[in-house]
Amino acid sequence: MKRTKIKALLTSTAFGEEVVVKGWVRTKRENKEIAFIALNDGSIITNIQIVVDVANFNETILKQITTGAAISVTGKLIASGGKGQSVEIQATEIEVYGLADPEKYPLQPKEHSLEFLREIAHLRPRTNTFSAILRIRNTMAFGIHKFFNERGFVYLHTPILTASDCEGAGEMFRVTTLDPIKPPLTDVGTVNYKEDFFGRQANLTVSGQLEGELGAMALSEIYTFGPTFRAENSNTARHLAEFWMVEPEIAFADLEDNMNLAEDFLKYLIHEALENCQEDLAFLDQRFTKEESKKKQEDRSEWGLIEKLKIVLENNFERLTYTEAVKILVDSKPNKKGQFKYPISWGTDLQSEHERYLVEKHFKKPVILTNYPREIKSFYMKLDEDGKTVRAMDVLFPGIGEIIGGSQREEDLDKLVMRMKEVGLKEEDLWWYLDTRKFGTCPHSGFGLGFERLILFITGMGNIRDVIPFPRTPQNCEF
Repeated sequence: MKRTKIKALLTSTAFGEEVVVKGWVRTKRENKEIAFIALNDGSIITNIQIVVDVANFNETILKQITTGAAISVTGKLIASGGKGQSVEIQATEIEVYGLADPEKYPLQPKEHSLEFLREIAHLRPRTNTFSAILRIRNTMAFGIHKFFNERGFVYLHTPILTASDCEGAGEMFRVTTLDPIKPPLTDVGTVNYKEDFFGRQANLTVSGQLEGELGAMALSEIYTFGPTFRAENSNTARHLAEFWMVEPEIAFADLEDNMNLAEDFLKYLIHEALENCQEDLAFLDQRFTKEESKKKQEDRSEWGLIEKLKIVLENNFERLTYTEAVKILVDSKPNKKGQFKYPISWGTDLQSEHERYLVEKHFKKPVILTNYPREIKSFYMKLDEDGKTVRAMDVLFPGIGEIIGGSQREEDLDKLVMRMKEVGLKEEDLWWYLDTRKFGTCPHSGFGLGFERLILFITGMGNIRDVIPFPRTPQNCEF
């Protein structure tokens, strides 16, 4: 008989019909006459209750049904008289697929710390918190493709292996087949990468943007969605060594077009989450409220999790320049009282505390900052007429700070070459990128959304390591 997923059974009214359900045991409680098994198969956060008449089952089988065991249940779907559930299954047959030694199984029915769960990342998807996160992550990934497909964008697969450093920071993971102990050397004693697999030094990509621009110069509108890597030795709650990026590039588009796309994109995804992840968000909303209650009053969020999502959806994003934002911050009470950890002045990069003040305290809604000083932004961003700022944009969200970074790209060849020289990039290393400015250049723009930052915002989790299945961080490449 074909298996039915628990998500479908919980809304079914086919009472009296025989069904087959399979999953993992969350809990089991029993007396001499009857046993109740809470079963979950990952299709929904809610368990289905299995009612077992003890007299009809072998004692050995019943002893094998412990927390964590994988089982198959055949039985009748019946209306439930229990609180909080509409249906349950009256079991007629149970098969145990996989045992879980109750003495060793680490996910016992009690509260576990997130730090502990990171140590058993191979099992944490079985918890309510992480199953909810992963289902939301799935919905958001599907929503991203749906959004761009509906708008005629082409999904471009940009390379993971690259010889270019898009951000110019040099914090990249090297990829090589050379002998790590005795690599071939040049006459001056450096590693001879001409003998490496690609005949040159290669790295894992930090961004698909530069290649994405090449696609936009032929296909008009493209997007990339794939893994990116940064060898930044950071152990903060906002950094991963491996993460996923969404990067659209649009030809014949200026900064205004870019901002409009970013705002539409984020609102579309938030709507998808609210529409399709209601049970998971309700659970995470309760969790968020509980976690916020543990914080100091001044550190607590003014909004609940679902409330935050609705604020994003229902408000036009505030748009202002970096210069205007700096003035607001300089004149703010926290700055005048010395409450900011980092000083603020024109020309400095805004820190998370500054970004969050603008969003959560001053405007109380998402903010898009534009026209940053050229010195603190990447070489490919278009220079403004004043020569001091570039047509950059950052989208700031409550609780997160920057969630999207983008810009209008510099299409002027001479200005682009000048900026490359300023940051120490060689023309010959990016000859192919410069070619797009020689042959049919046009105004174009794009941005990058850190996928995990989006999931962090939607789920209300406090650490980015908890919104990706298997986090990669300094000194950690387990699983």
